[in-house]
Formats: sequence, structure tokens, C-alpha cells
Amino acid sequence: MAQLLPILAGTQRCCSLRRVTFLLLIALALAFFGYCYLKPRAQKLENIQAGASVAVRERHDLQDVNLPRMVYPQPQVLALPREDVLLVTPWLAPIIWEGTFNIDILNEWFRLQNTTIGLTVFAVKKNIIYLKQLLETAERHFMVGYKVNYYIFTDRPDHVPRIPLQNGRQMVILKVQSYSSWRDISLHSMEVISNFSEQRFHREVDYLVCADGKMKFTEHVGVEILASLFGTLHPGFYGLSRNNFPYERRPQSQAQIPEDEGDFYYTGALFGGSVPEVHRLTKACYQAMMVDKNSDIDAVWLEESHLNKYLLYHKPSKVLSPEYMWNKQLLGYWGAEQVNRLLRIVTRIRLNVLGNSFQE
Repeated sequence: MAQLLPILAGTQRCCSLRRVTFLLLIALALAFFGYCYLKPRAQKLENIQAGASVAVRERHDLQDVNLPRMVYPQPQVLALPREDVLLVTPWLAPIIWEGTFNIDILNEWFRLQNTTIGLTVFAVKKNIIYLKQLLETAERHFMVGYKVNYYIFTDRPDHVPRIPLQNGRQMVILKVQSYSSWRDISLHSMEVISNFSEQRFHREVDYLVCADGKMKFTEHVGVEILASLFGTLHPGFYGLSRNNFPYERRPQSQAQIPEDEGDFYYTGALFGGSVPEVHRLTKACYQAMMVDKNSDIDAVWLEESHLNKYLLYHKPSKVLSPEYMWNKQLLGYWGAEQVNRLLRIVTRIRLNVLGNSFQE
């Protein structure tokens, strides 16, 4: 028994030593894993703090954005700008009249977009004589301050007048075939605009304004007219019922509009919009006119009839009032009552058609 006591005492000391060693190993393991776990978090926090400091420094480097200050009368919610005319179509497209827009606000918007406008004009056969007056008046009144490409379609390139142009504006002369009849000229004008819109115009301009060559600008015509698709109200039929519109009524024609349909009567002398929309419009009208040609029928007012059919079923997003297409010959075609009514509401004449007949 006395011999066992030293053995037991040694065994206890050995066990105690092993226990202490085991506990130390556990402590070291915990310390190691704890360091490995905490160190990345500390690094992540340092990165976050460093990023925050960089962000702060970048923030300090930012410059204030100085926008141009604009001062204009506050819009009157309960007061209409005009009470004598229709201002909005049933499909909520604005109708542009004098007094219904603020050109300064519109200019700020379109200049921020760096907008370029194309004006297409057909100056073929004897109508080349009107081109000089159109271009000279356009330089005074059309899209002043904007980049403009004048696309002149003509069968007489050598007769195109050279006039001085404002900075950022250029004339592009595009030779077209000389057709013997106005029917063919009308037909192929839609084809030409469609083809050039697809092949060229979409790379050069944002909007197209397609105008008759026999007219002159007499007042401001600016970005208030621009929209994805716009048409212009014919002054001779403004305010009349659809039964009095000179739509194509014969069912044999692709331009036919039934008696119980129709919104307005649009002139073929001024329409436009974005390049893709103008491409769709002119392509559709040309194809419809080709179907009519193969059926040996002409719509009553040629491309203008097809334009009215297209705009009936593809509503324009903006409509221009008769201010944008006038003719002094109107006095000889309509009664005094209708003319006086128009003169009371048309306070500014911006475009004036030249020539002897309004739809020639």
C-alpha cells in the first residue's frame, strides 16, 4: 500500500499536466481561428473606410452644375391660353396656335438634345423658280439657331440658287428624275423621301420637315412644330364637317375614307416628324399609290389624299394650325364669312403658299 501512494501521486501529476497542455492547445487554436476570422473583417472595414474617404474626396472634387436661369410667367391652371380655337385633339395631341407655347422653354429643351432638323423640298420642272425665295425666307424664320440640312430634290441641279447660310446649316442637292406628269412627280416624291430616310437621313438629322417647294416663310417657324409625327390643318377646310372634306371616297382607291370617318383635313404641303416615322408614312403612301396606279386610278388629290388616309389611322402626336399653311388666294376660293372667321383666329401667318391655286 505504501508503495502505491507514490505511483498514484505521479499519475495525478501527469494527468494534470496533460490537462493543462490540452487546455493550452485549445486556447491557442481558438486564438488562431479567431485571428483568421477577425482579420478579414478588419480588412473589409478598413477597405470600407478607405472607400468612404475616397468617395468623400471625390465628392469634394465635384463641381456645381450651373443651369441657365429661366424667368417666365407661371402657367395659369384655370385659364386657357386660347378660348377661340380647339387646342387639343380627342387623342390628346396639342394643336399649335400662337399663344399656346413658350418658345424659350422649348428652345432650352431641344438645344440640350443638340437637335438637327432636315427640311426636304422638291424643286422640279418650273417650280425651281420658287426655291430662292423659300431658302432666303427659311434662313430668316425657320429653326433659327439650330443645325439645319436643306435637302433639295431637283431635276435641275445647275439652277439651284446659292445663298449664304447661317453657321451649322448646309444645302444638300439631290438629283431626281424628271417626270413628264405631276402625277408621277407626286407618286415618286413619297418614294424618294422614303428611300433617303432609310438610307441616309437617319444618320444626319433627328427630325424631317417635308415642305412644298412653292411657299415662303413669313414668320417664326421653330421647334414648337417638332414631334414624332405631325400634320398641318388645311386652312380651306378648318372648322367644316367631315362631309365637306375632299377625301377620296371611291372604294376602288387605297386612299378611300368612308363618309362616317375623318378627324381633320390635312394639307400635303407640310408634314413631318422623326426620321423613322416619316419613313413609315412615306413608304405606306407610296405603296398605296402604286396599288392605285396598277388599278389605273388616281386619288382625287394624289399624295395629299393618301396622307389624309394615313393620318386618320396613324394619329399624329402634334397638329399644326392653319397659321403654318396659308394662301392669299384663299379669298377667291371661299366665301367671305369663312374667310373672315379664319382671319379672326389666325393671328400670325407663318407660311404662305405661292402660285395660282391652293392645291396645284
